[in-house]
Amino acid sequence: QVHLVESGGGLVQPGGSLRLSCAASGVIFSLNVMGWYRQAPGKERELIATVASAGSANYADSVKGRFTISRDNAKNTVYLQMDNLKPEDTAVYFCAYGAIVPGGFKRFGSWGQGTQVIVSA
Repeated sequence: QVHLVESGGGLVQPGGSLRLSCAASGVIFSLNVMGWYRQAPGKERELIATVASAGSANYADSVKGRFTISRDNAKNTVYLQMDNLKPEDTAVYFCAYGAIVPGGFKRFGSWGQGTQVIVSA
């Protein structure tokens, strides 16, 4: 039984920062690629960052240079540091586990509840 529990969201002004956390259980955490998705109102859920077991990371162009994904394998936790937030970053943020395959990231299992981020003045 895999559980993903996201936390750390909230209301922040444009230009501000938040750090999201995702605690994973029921998986062999160190053997999985972890990722973050987000879903803005009226839009499809999109992949924004992945991090491999040893820390190699990839980002969507929309967040590159502003967001940093990291992981602590000893704590089975993945993080998303979000800096210089913009109103268009407003979304529910979800974490995921999976693998890098030809063509991109393959997500496994079910979604967690997500955590809401609102960027507004």
